[in-house]
Amino acid sequence: MANIASQKKRILRTERERQENRRFTSAIKTEFRRLQEAKDADAADAAHRRVTSLIDKAVKIGAIHRNTGARKKSRASRIRAAK
Repeated sequence: MANIASQKKRILRTERERQENRRFTSAIKTEFRRLQEAKDADAADAAHRRVTSLIDKAVKIGAIHRNTGARKKSRASRIRAAK
C-alpha cells in the first residue's frame, strides 16, 4: 500500500475507472449475445442498435480503443446481415 496521499487517491481513482470500463465491456458482451440469439430480423435490428450505441459510448470515454470498437461494430453488422 502506498504511503503518499496522492498515490492513495490515484489508486482509488484507478479502481473506479477500471470498474467503469468493466461495466462497458460486460454490457457490450451481453448485447452481442442477445444479437446472436435474436430469432428474427426485427430483434436483430434492435440488438444491433443497442450494441452499436454502447460501443460508440465506450470508445468516446476511452473504455475501449477505437480500432477495437470499429472491429466489434463490423462483426455486429455481419451478424445482423446474416439474420
